[in-house]
Amino acid sequence: MTKFRGLCGTLALLALLFAPTQVPAADSTTELRTAIASQRALPRAPQLPRAAFLENRGLAAVQLSPGGDYVAYLREQGESRSLFLLPTAGGRPRVLIARTQADQVYWSRDGRWLFLRAPKWLVSVSVTGRAGVRVPMGGVERRGTMKIDPSQPAAVLLRERVGMGKGERWRIVRMDVQGKRSVLREDPRWVHDVALDAHGRIVALARFEGADNALFRVGAKGALREVLHLTPKEKLDLLAAMPDGSLLMSGNPGSAAVGGNFNRVLRLAPDNTLQTLHEDPRHEADLDEVVLDPRTSMPLIASYRSTVAATYGIDGAQALVAGIARRFPGRDIGVQAGSGPRAQWLVSERAPTLRDPRWYLFDPRSGQTRPILNRKGLDEAATTAHAPQESQLARKLAVSYLASDGLRVHGFLLLPPGVDPARAPLVAQVHGGPNNHFRTGYDGVAQFLANRGYVVFQTNFRGSTGHGRAYTFAPNGDYGNGRVQRDIVEGVRWLLAQGIGDKERVGIVGHSFGGYSTLLGLTFQPELFKVGVAGAPPADLGWGMRWLIEAGDQGDLPDRSLKHTLAALSLDATDPATYARLHAQSPQANASKMRRPLLIMAGGADRTVAIREVAAYTATLKTLRRPVTLLVEPNGGHSPVAPIPREAYLFAMETMLQKHLGGPAPEPPGQRLRAYLRENLRLAGPEFRAFANDATAD
Repeated sequence: MTKFRGLCGTLALLALLFAPTQVPAADSTTELRTAIASQRALPRAPQLPRAAFLENRGLAAVQLSPGGDYVAYLREQGESRSLFLLPTAGGRPRVLIARTQADQVYWSRDGRWLFLRAPKWLVSVSVTGRAGVRVPMGGVERRGTMKIDPSQPAAVLLRERVGMGKGERWRIVRMDVQGKRSVLREDPRWVHDVALDAHGRIVALARFEGADNALFRVGAKGALREVLHLTPKEKLDLLAAMPDGSLLMSGNPGSAAVGGNFNRVLRLAPDNTLQTLHEDPRHEADLDEVVLDPRTSMPLIASYRSTVAATYGIDGAQALVAGIARRFPGRDIGVQAGSGPRAQWLVSERAPTLRDPRWYLFDPRSGQTRPILNRKGLDEAATTAHAPQESQLARKLAVSYLASDGLRVHGFLLLPPGVDPARAPLVAQVHGGPNNHFRTGYDGVAQFLANRGYVVFQTNFRGSTGHGRAYTFAPNGDYGNGRVQRDIVEGVRWLLAQGIGDKERVGIVGHSFGGYSTLLGLTFQPELFKVGVAGAPPADLGWGMRWLIEAGDQGDLPDRSLKHTLAALSLDATDPATYARLHAQSPQANASKMRRPLLIMAGGADRTVAIREVAAYTATLKTLRRPVTLLVEPNGGHSPVAPIPREAYLFAMETMLQKHLGGPAPEPPGQRLRAYLRENLRLAGPEFRAFANDATAD
């Protein structure tokens, strides 16, 4: 895409630490049993070291230039990265920047410059290696990148805060590669997105309007005319402004009668009629990615990845993309298109059994592909270091089941090779959010558990994203021991009824909202879940949501939309009745019912889930003499990032599950990991006494 994708969303609660071969959705007993039989017949995979699931992917931000003549990518180099440039016509890649902290790369429209984004700065560099400008991001100005300027050869659009006494305004600024700045607009409201015409003028913008977002057309003198008003349930991103005055967008605005349920590719005609250009033909998944023609800005390719990954060409690109898909059957493919008489396209091949994508160049004239940046190409060391072999990883099936109220619920199932799932322990893995979802790709935590012999069930319960607006808002606020939790429980019971999992060895794990669900499961369904592992769990969702708005990072979002989105989800804990309802159903208020062994892991500097909430719940359990262990990374955030805390997360999870569900003994911890556990176990249950100081032992 031509847009920068910032971290946004309803709650921005992270799912798990680490960023599936594809098969059809297994919603029938026959399909499921066939998959079970094929996996059981395979050789048992060897127990791989934890490091195999902790390694960062070797390549990041692999991007094709607009003309299709270069591929730029970041390669992991220890604690930093290097920027490489590979000519698509042939030859070896060369280093443009030897050391950088950048995590994303964007091409200028003319393909002669690159913008590198890091958490605290943005820098430009030419394809010849000549340095451009370096500007700080964040700060009191809250400067952030919006998108590449599509109207200029080499410029980027920035958003900046302007302090006005106790108030504030927001500027949209064009900055070229040498740092020359032009203010395009100053607005009293938070501007979410803009579209520019060929002359570089803002012709449309989306901004926050008190309680909702709205889309405006912008007149020649800057006057605004509202053309779409969006509720907190609706969203859109502006893709391009066309010469005829129409706007290309992605999003889900509109009523169900005009296809407003699913995120899709849209055109807003000059008369403001909304038209759907592409949506999931299966009517089950939201748009995940749309690719534009670099020359015309017309949509070329659309991908959907919430169930079985599928990528389609749009209009004239249909045959080309279908041909690519046939070359990679059962895989998740991504395509970046170049534009020009000799332009190459860049194709990525992904699967749940591939830690690192494989990359290919595709010639749209001959239809031929050739591998690059993978085990057959030019950067083998970056993509294969310590990566598990595909045969050693678990197959991942898209599954669906009917909830007790008749709603079809989606999810994924990982079956370890060579294991009889009827006799294997079953682990329910719950994602964070709750407005998030498990996707089709590689998942390090799930594959780690499957490698230890656990069947892993990833449920995209109602309230998850990826399956349409109605699905996301279906819980109607019932996030306690209610409808959402029943979706998870009923999914586990459905699997057990299909002969998947040993009913006496069922566990539940999750991070953030997934951790909250873990606490709920142990509290209210102890006959089903025998053990739980909760990362950064809010023990009282009402208190946690109120804290998030009033004191946490989310409460300080410039668009001020979080409170209104939570209200639309019936999760606005500043409302006394909502707070009381969530509190009454919370694990904190029902701690006396919690008797199953529990491991909690948290960050001492978490700005999403307050450490004092986690500590208070743990203290309550300790007072009640419940079996609980607490591991705290002292200065850690919402999820561990550094290598040792990440390894500790996996080791502690594995230790807890092995003690209560069986499975192979964990790989012994090294000296650094043992020291970390000894220093940071705040409360050690019997599973961890060997690693705890005497003062922390329960």
